[in-house]
Amino acid sequence: MIALNPELQARLSTPLKIGTVTVKSRVLQSPLSGVTDLVFRRLVRRYAPDSMMYTEMVQASSLNHVKGLPKIMEVDPNERPVSIQLFDCRPDFLATAAQKAMAEGADTIDINMGCPVNKITKNGGGSSLLRQPDIAEAIVREVVKAVDIPVTVKTRIGWSEDEINILDFAQRMQDAGAAMLTLHGRTRAQGYNGTANWEWIGRVKQILSIPVIANGDIFSIEAAVKCLETTGADGVMCSRGTLGYPFLVGEIDYFLKTGECLPKPTPVECLECAKEHLQALYEYKGQRGIQQARKHMAWYAKGFSGAGELRSQLSRVESVAQGFELIDRTIEQLSKPWVQIPDSANNCNVH
Repeated sequence: MIALNPELQARLSTPLKIGTVTVKSRVLQSPLSGVTDLVFRRLVRRYAPDSMMYTEMVQASSLNHVKGLPKIMEVDPNERPVSIQLFDCRPDFLATAAQKAMAEGADTIDINMGCPVNKITKNGGGSSLLRQPDIAEAIVREVVKAVDIPVTVKTRIGWSEDEINILDFAQRMQDAGAAMLTLHGRTRAQGYNGTANWEWIGRVKQILSIPVIANGDIFSIEAAVKCLETTGADGVMCSRGTLGYPFLVGEIDYFLKTGECLPKPTPVECLECAKEHLQALYEYKGQRGIQQARKHMAWYAKGFSGAGELRSQLSRVESVAQGFELIDRTIEQLSKPWVQIPDSANNCNVH
């Protein structure tokens, strides 16, 4: 059980100021490659209408070779606030890309300096910029000059345990004009393994005057509260915890504002959401949407008997009808009165 400090709740229930942009939530949905498209963001926003959403990351240099913007940059005029995330190692390309993102309707521009994936870092993007702070600083300065909206940075605590340079790096990002810093409490070498080191986030918060958002291991309300108490951060960003669970951002946001827990969705409600996600992806992307939906539907299938078998079947679906048939069959079984679902799935454990 964990108690929410009244002083902390009072601070976190106020709007978040990101430069000239005011956001009525301290809980943000992380950009996730191959996940946070328009369809996914709409689902998350249904439960977290005030939260900042992020597009998938877009390579700035790729925009120089296309006439129109890629689909992953598409922003619904009604989905505000929203940020478009860019990555690259060339300040001039990023500045031009940022102007295009602003024209598309982004409220802020986020620069990815934390992605640990080799195909990104080997070309000088993502977390490799932690090893090139001069270039990182030049990027922020150029993008800030190029646009009239706030520019933010998402990064990690360092390249490896032997190369944790986040205190100097974060200060340089602020000095270059970044309006907010989101910090994942892992090194690049960790990838997504091990435990996020929230202590470093707290150290960064102590030296910066811009908002600092904590990221890493935010899988529940309890984790979010513990992280905020540990770090003193200005908010939290949810990442992998929202895979197959678009309710998380809204649950945390509601708790921080009210001190109360929303009812947890049942496995049946999660599976109904999976059906909606599948249908929407097909309508938005056609057959490619079906292929992308496979992983999403598998993520939704958890927390009940037979979930493993369903995940295996959903990972191979070829049509909306096939996916619906598999899910509806499971819903029918779960709806029978003798099927028991663990009570622990609906416990808040936060008071």
